[in-house]
Amino acid sequence: MFMLAYFKETCIGGESMRKKIRVAGVVNDSIVDGPGFRFSVFVQGCPHGCPGCHNPQTHPFEGGVMMEPEEILERMKKNPLLKGITLSGGEPFCQAEALAYLARQVHAAGWDVVCYTGYTLETLLAMEDPHIRELLEEVDLLIDGPFILEKRDLTLLFRGSSNQRLILVKPTLQTGSITLMEEDV
Repeated sequence: MFMLAYFKETCIGGESMRKKIRVAGVVNDSIVDGPGFRFSVFVQGCPHGCPGCHNPQTHPFEGGVMMEPEEILERMKKNPLLKGITLSGGEPFCQAEALAYLARQVHAAGWDVVCYTGYTLETLLAMEDPHIRELLEEVDLLIDGPFILEKRDLTLLFRGSSNQRLILVKPTLQTGSITLMEEDV
């Protein structure tokens, strides 16, 4: 229960952000944030503060810009080559409610959802937050775990340190056993 209280206090002060997303920036056509061409959304705010983080400017919960999910979807529709969206940060699960809404819209439009998190999947599930679960259920591929500078490995697919996993979320939630993505994509 302490973890959930800390999470709610740290991540956007526990506010409900039904639709707007606090965004640090976007990349319209990334090839490094998941399989295929991706629209990457970097959310603002992260409680982890991992030493050596690639995006330290996303750590403060203040700043960034507020965006409507529909604005993000309209921008995605301009690129017919996209395979999906990547939610990165910052910490996406600090804005789980708003991002779950966006992810549902992304799926409805026929794209997939990749999400980075500094939490492990086990920690997210233990929080027993309905919005976290809602977002997890909309994620196709989860890259979990904090970036650990001592485990940095630039040869890894879609991640920066060897402790991070590429988790196929739907089969993992269905079976209760971690299903990892094959790395020969």
